[in-house]
Amino acid sequence: MSFWDFLGNQHQQLLTDAFQHASAVFQCMVIATLLGILIGVVSYRSDWAGNLAITSTATILTVPSLALIGLLIPMVGLGVPPTVISLTLYGLLPIVRNSIVGLRGVDPSLVDAAKGIGMSRSARLFRVELPLAWPPILTGIRVSTQMLMGIAAIAAYASGPGLGNEIFRGIASLGSANAINQVLAGTVGIVILALLFDAVYVLIGRLTISRGIRV
Repeated sequence: MSFWDFLGNQHQQLLTDAFQHASAVFQCMVIATLLGILIGVVSYRSDWAGNLAITSTATILTVPSLALIGLLIPMVGLGVPPTVISLTLYGLLPIVRNSIVGLRGVDPSLVDAAKGIGMSRSARLFRVELPLAWPPILTGIRVSTQMLMGIAAIAAYASGPGLGNEIFRGIASLGSANAINQVLAGTVGIVILALLFDAVYVLIGRLTISRGIRV
């Protein structure tokens, strides 16, 4: 059976796996983004705290994804929980690092000016610092998403959702008629999803970043 015939016969299952894959990555990115920005906000004013935050999240990223999922299975079981926990942890580093870099890169004179007109510390953060730091933060989110698209495929090892199931089924049945088609379909699907997500982030950047900052 040709690859195109396989896609025609299995399109419903592939669409379901693709939706589950995209949904898992999206939900984990929302959690990782909120946590990453929060960690950045809490730690960027202190050198040691910022370095600790970056080093800690970088250390998590050095743990092989298959090993981390395997360690999580005895604690949280199979399926969605180990997928969500592992993807969220892996997604933190670029967001934390770029949040800290972006917030530290805000011109101090702008912050002083905001302070001079009576803005509270929280108002300065949300109305001055975070908007100016948003471009690098968004870049970190884009990088994290691309990483998680590939890592999410490993979640199939723990009966997680997504296109990784196609890849694992193909690998498990190497030598059969459709083994290569399954692996190829899962891989191509992940690449397409990654490109679609990145296109959405480009659009978000155009809508949320003022032209003056982009230039």
